Formats: sequence, C-alpha cells, structure tokens
Amino acid sequence: MAEEFSLSLAGSRKRLVKDKLAKYSVTTGAIMVLTALLLIFVYLLYVVQPIFESAHIEKQVTLDLAKADAGHGKTLALGMEEQNEIAYRLTDTGLIEFLSLKGDNAGSVILSEKLAGEVTAFSQTIPSKGMMVYGFDDGSIQIVQPDFMVSYPNDQRLIEPRVLYPMGEAHLQIDESASAIKNLAFEMAEEQAGIAAVMADGRTVFMALTAEENMMTEEITWTQESTVLPDAPAKVDQILLLPNMRNLYLRSGNRLAIYDISDIDDVSLTSVLEINAPGANVTKVRLLTGASSLIVGNDNGAISQWFEVAKDGERRLTKIRDFKAQSSIIDIAPEYYRKGFLTLDQEGYLGIFHTTGDTRLLSEKLSDKPLTALAISPRANALLVEQEGKISLYDLENEHPEVTWSALWQEVWYEGYPEPDYVWQSTSASDEFEPKLSLVPISFGTIKAAFYAMLFAVPIAIAGAIYTAYFMSAPVRSVVKPTVEIMEALPTVILGFLAGLWLAPIVEENLPGIVMLIIGLPVGVLIAAFIWHNLPKSLKQATPEGAHSLILIPVVILIGYLSFQFSSPVEYWLFDGDARKFLTNELGVSFDQRNSLVVGIAMGFAVIPTIYSIAEDAVFSVPKHLTNGSLALGATNWQTLVRVVILTASPGIFSAVMMGLGRAVGETMIVLMATGNTPLMDWSVFQGMRTLAANIAVEMPESEVGSSHYRVLFLAAFVLFIFTFCFNTLAEFVRQRLREKYSSL
Repeated sequence: MAEEFSLSLAGSRKRLVKDKLAKYSVTTGAIMVLTALLLIFVYLLYVVQPIFESAHIEKQVTLDLAKADAGHGKTLALGMEEQNEIAYRLTDTGLIEFLSLKGDNAGSVILSEKLAGEVTAFSQTIPSKGMMVYGFDDGSIQIVQPDFMVSYPNDQRLIEPRVLYPMGEAHLQIDESASAIKNLAFEMAEEQAGIAAVMADGRTVFMALTAEENMMTEEITWTQESTVLPDAPAKVDQILLLPNMRNLYLRSGNRLAIYDISDIDDVSLTSVLEINAPGANVTKVRLLTGASSLIVGNDNGAISQWFEVAKDGERRLTKIRDFKAQSSIIDIAPEYYRKGFLTLDQEGYLGIFHTTGDTRLLSEKLSDKPLTALAISPRANALLVEQEGKISLYDLENEHPEVTWSALWQEVWYEGYPEPDYVWQSTSASDEFEPKLSLVPISFGTIKAAFYAMLFAVPIAIAGAIYTAYFMSAPVRSVVKPTVEIMEALPTVILGFLAGLWLAPIVEENLPGIVMLIIGLPVGVLIAAFIWHNLPKSLKQATPEGAHSLILIPVVILIGYLSFQFSSPVEYWLFDGDARKFLTNELGVSFDQRNSLVVGIAMGFAVIPTIYSIAEDAVFSVPKHLTNGSLALGATNWQTLVRVVILTASPGIFSAVMMGLGRAVGETMIVLMATGNTPLMDWSVFQGMRTLAANIAVEMPESEVGSSHYRVLFLAAFVLFIFTFCFNTLAEFVRQRLREKYSSL
C-alpha cells in the first residue's frame, strides 16, 4: 500500500513537472512570437520614418567676395560641384571664378577667367545641362560651361576646375547688324541647339543650330538658321527656351507669349496667357528640371506651377498648383534632378518646395535684408546664398521631398497627365523623371486579387467542408480530406507558373467556354440532383450512404468537356469568331491575357485547402448530442445542418475564411506570375493588377538602399502588415462574438 502511494506521488510529481514545463514552453513561445512581430513592426517604422522628416539647413562657411576680388562685379549665376568643395560664380563683367569652400583656404580663388567684350545679357540652361551664355554689345554670344575634373593621385581625391566652351572660344554672331543683345536664352540638346535673343533695336531673333559630324575627321560643325519672331512683345522681361526646340516663351510683364519653333521656316505665335497671380505681378519665371513645367513667382509671394495638358485634342499650358512664400520672389533655383525648387524673397526668407508632393518643405529667414543669388548643389545636399558681397554655404537635409501623405494617398496631377490620378511608376530611364509613388493602385490591386480569389475559393471550400464533415461517409472522408489538405503543400511558384503559362492562354482561347463552365457547373449539379431525386428508391438505396458526391464526378467532367467543345461554335455565332475583339470594340472592355480571372482561379486553388481544412474541422467538431437531439425532435438533416451545425461551427468557419483572406492578401508568387503587374484601378475581371506583395518582390532588388523608392517599398510592406493585422484582429473579434452567442447551444 505504501509502495502504491509512493508510486502515485512520484507520478503526480512527474505530471506536475511536465505540466509546468509545457506551460512555460508555450508561454515562452508565445512571447517570442509577439516579440518577433513587434520587432518587425519597429524595424519597418525605423526604415520608413526618414521619409516624413522635414527639411532643414545649417550654415557651414561664409566667403567674403571683396577679399577674393576687389572688382568682382555683380553675380549673375552661382553653382558648385557635386562634392560641395568648390563653388563658381559668373559676373556681369564676364568674370568666371572658382572659389574653395573647404578647409583653411575657404574663400580663396582657385581659378578665374575673364571673357572679352562688353556684357549686355546673360542666361543659363536648365541645371542638368550646366551651361551659361553671355550676350555682348556687338550682337555676339559666348557659351561657357564650368566643369570639374576628378582624379585620385596617391589615393587622394583631387578636383580641378576648368571652363569649357561647348561651341568654341570664338564669339558666335547672332545678328549681322551688330546690334547689342538685351536679353537672351540658350538650350542645347545632343545634335541641336537654339538661341533666342532680344536685340537693342527691338527685334527678337531665334537661331537654330544643327550639329554635323565629318565622317573622316570626326570634327563637329554647326550650321545656322535664323529668323525674326513675328508679333514679339515690344518689351521682353524673360526668354525661356525648351531643350526639345519645340516652344519658346517670351514673358512681357504678366503676359506669356508662346511660340512654336519646331520649324525654323514657319515660326508662329500660338497663344498668349496671363500667368500672374490675382492682384499680383510676375517677378520671376524658371523652368523646372525636365523643362516640362514653368515655376512662376509673384510680388505677393504667390508661386504657381504650369505645364501643358491635353484638352480637346490639343495641348495647352495650364496652371496646376499654387505655393506661397513670405513676400515678393527675387530668385528661383530648380533642383538638378528632382521636381523641387528653392526661392528667395524680399524679406530674406529661403523657401524649399516640391511640386509632386505639393508642399512647402522649409521657410526660414536667413537675413533681414534681401538676398541676391541662390544655387543648389547637384546632389541637392547643399546650397549657396549670396548677400552684400558674401556667399554662405549651407548644408541641406532634404532626402525625400517627393514623399508626402498627399503624394502617397491622394490624387496627384503629374506632368503630362490630363488630370490628377493615382499612379505608381517608380523608375524611368531619365534622370529628370518625376517619381509617381502612390500606394493607392497597389493597395487596390491587393484587395482586388484577394476579392476574386475569395469569390472563387469560399463557396467551394466551405460547401466542400460542410459536405465532407456532415454528409460524407467515414471511409470516403478519410480519403478526401487528406487529399484536399495535401494541396496546400503545392509551392505557389508552381501554381503561378502554371497559371501564367498554361491557364492564361487557355482562358483567352476559350473565353466563351470558361463563361459557360462557370454558369453550367451549378446548373448541371442542380439538374443531376433533380434526376437523382426522381430515381427509383431501389436504385438510390444501392448507393452507399455518404458516397453520393462521387456520382457528380462524371457530371462535372461532362459539363467541362461540353463547355470547351462548344466554345468555338458559340464564339463564331455570337462574337464573329473573336470574343476578345468583341469585348474591346463593342463593349469597351480591355482584355489582358493575364487577368483577374486567371488570378482568382489560381489563387483560389491555393486558398481552398486552408479554408477547407479549418472549416471542416469546425463542422466535424460540433458535438454529436446536438445533432442527434435535433434529429430526435423531428428535424431533417438539412434543418439540423442549417439551424444547429452551421451556427455552432460559425466561429470556426469565419476563422477559416479570414485565414484564407489573410493568405490571399499576402500572396506573392501567383499574382507576380499570373498578372501583367500593371498598377491599374479597375474592378474588371479581364484586367490585371499589381499587389503590394508582388510590387515589393519585383522592385526591391533594383531599388537604391536608402532612397525614397526603397523606403516607400518598406512602407508598402508596413501597409501590408497593417492589412493582415486588421483582418486577423477583426476575425478574432467576430469569432469571439459568435462563440459567445452560440455557446449555449
């Protein structure tokens, strides 16, 4: 007796140890899972957070121009090389000088050159070209380009400034009358260039230059053609020439005259616009990088962006958006490769703006007196400001100006687009490309893909689960359930591969057959059920209980066979032999081969096992005494199923659906391979989409680490994380409510 008690006590202690070990193991595992999720959440926020930081500047050094050169003259243009170590300035005396910005020699002149002639006009190209043009009193011009050679002697970086002359050091004569040039503009492309000049006698001359290469000597020669602009304003305040040599803008006060110069022999005035803000006057107009937009500054601090928009079959210069500075605009400096610009105003404020983000990033007072010149570095990480003979260098922190809440989640009017829209287009071959980083299209695509997948999977999976758990015989269930569950082991990359390369062409070639199959299957099953219901009892009783579903296998095969056999005749009969052409031409519905229908079938096939398995377990786990009691009270099998079994199993069924939805939202490979990955916002079943997960998989390998594109992709991952978190939270909340409601059954 004592031995039995001792053994019982020892067994109890072992069970207690095992219980505690299991308890602590489960608790530790749960804490580790929650910690991992929290760390993922924190890391995503850590990567994303910098894109929402505001811009700020910090003064580094101030150069005294009087010490560098007593006769420095008035600065016409400022600039610096990309390492922010050497600055350059061009003056109204024809002086080009390079100044050191770093070390003990900051402010010293490294190199200077002086052009011959009396300067009467000056202009510069868009920042990325980096060229300037001087106009002289004899009607000639000279084009210069500050340049820097970088070498690494003894593994030390050495930057040597120089002045290039893209069209030679000799002056280029614009007008044979040798009249002084009062205003001018210059732009240069690969094989062509253009010069527009206002002469002292009031004429506005446009010269087109075309490069010709000698095949023998490879020497470049420029041929010239000139014309006088018709109906030019008597007073021209600014000239703006587009690098594509299609349009020329003349600003006279608040009016902008637009000329078509694409044909030098047929230059014409196309339109004249008022571009000033209400109750204000224009003070400065500059071309934004890419030369597709005009930035217009006014004397009341209002700033506006204008670009051409297609309306009624023609392109018209249209005011797009407004910004606001503190006071009258003195100067505007566009960034080199982004759609941002800086302004100086009369009260000494520096403003930093970005057009895509439609926002003012910084407004900071630098002086109580007006500032006279402004320049930004090629990498947009430093700027130069001149005031009263002194140039100040500022460090600029403004890494992600194009990413704002409005740019991510609201419609944006992008350059060249007819209206505001949600667009995802993150990269381009051009350095002057305007990134389009709206998360709306790819978030919509995620919801669309999940919707069509669930539309296909939920009815099949839940109906199959209910039948398997409630009606099917145990021997058949023991085969069917593992077979369906093993489908979940199929790699989604294989499903995506089959969907994109095998299923998509079949759907395209047999579109009427697919539609007939979708309609015919439920109708055929109902007809088969009606026929079975009217068969003799002896024949029905010969069929094993719970195996009736096997009778539908030949029905499904027959309907599928007939649908595809009649696909071509129906297509010729109803759609003149081309259903896809009929959809496009007659109904105006675009058809992509890899579309939502293909994705819905393929992803639904991947989601069905998840929903089926959980829902089947929930239905099968309904206590037998509930069903037996219902049947004993006279209810039929169907009444018992609807009013007892499904209600009791509803928490599990709902969890199954939400688990399937969570998988559909996060699915990557199927939507990556079975769609065209086009970020469209269209519910059409015949068009594709791009999802958050697929977008991350496609673009993350090519994104620059730390760039706006890179961080927005992490933001997309964060949004996907939030989606799944919200779905799971909602699922748990509803499941608990259902459990509480039906727990008394």
